[in-house]
Amino acid sequence: MHPQLKCTWGYSNIPNKQLDEIDLNDYDALAIPGGFEEADFYQDAFSSDFSQVIRNFDDRNKPIASICVAALALGKSGVLNNRQATTYSFPNNPRQDQLAAMGVKVIRDKSLVVDKNIVTSSSPATALDVAFWLLEQLTDSQNVKNVKARMGFK
Repeated sequence: MHPQLKCTWGYSNIPNKQLDEIDLNDYDALAIPGGFEEADFYQDAFSSDFSQVIRNFDDRNKPIASICVAALALGKSGVLNNRQATTYSFPNNPRQDQLAAMGVKVIRDKSLVVDKNIVTSSSPATALDVAFWLLEQLTDSQNVKNVKARMGFK
């Protein structure tokens, strides 16, 4: 793992814990942000250790939320085989075809796709929609309405 995470545009982050230091049973959901090749996103997202984490959450039917290209990590893990999903949809970008090659039924005309316990999205612009879906899975729809109202959503 990494003592420091290199992110895009010069940002870096120091993780509180490494993957081998956590007990997955302590977590109710998995949220995976997207990333860029330049920051080694695919190397980490496609690792066998991370694929095991993804399968663990899916096997327990716990919510899994992915934004943008994070759906590729789900596809690589096998949890999206013969399931519906989407991923980054910028014109002339190969990511949706890449996801389809992993055995996923790619929905190309929706920005958010929910299949059972997994939500996938088509771009970083969907981050709030994904967060609200995840909040609803962990609490309830009334709580989402209350949070949205307090945040100024109409």
